[in-house]
Amino acid sequence: MTDVAFRRAELADLPAIVALLANDILGQQREDASSPPNPKYVEAFRAILADPNQLQVVATLNDAVIGTLQLTFIPGLARMGAWRGQIEAVRIAETQRGSGVGQQMFEWAIEQCRARGCNLVQLTTDKARPDAHRFYERLGFVGSHIGYKLTL
Repeated sequence: MTDVAFRRAELADLPAIVALLANDILGQQREDASSPPNPKYVEAFRAILADPNQLQVVATLNDAVIGTLQLTFIPGLARMGAWRGQIEAVRIAETQRGSGVGQQMFEWAIEQCRARGCNLVQLTTDKARPDAHRFYERLGFVGSHIGYKLTL
């Protein structure tokens, strides 16, 4: 898939990003894919754009958004002041799953982390996504920790 491009998302990409987030069993329960986008998405997207340690990414094919992820660069004192890259909200369009786009997107994101001086790339994934777990393990990620969340 040589025509796939990766770039920082723009406000015009927001409806496609939200549609990707909503297009799975978990997203259907927690996302609002109505048009125009819910103002909460617009507010959050603007905050991401304004933060130099945040990068909302889209994968495009022939100018159509076919994937997305959010990349956060986290400074820390642990590991001798190591920076971490945190990958979240990964989605690939159903029509592109299994095509290699996800792997290309991760390779691109990992390279962004290297370029920013990160010593570690991490992610969380829902326990209900066994296909995603296998994908991440194929990429070299190790399920070394248990994550917890508290909904407020």
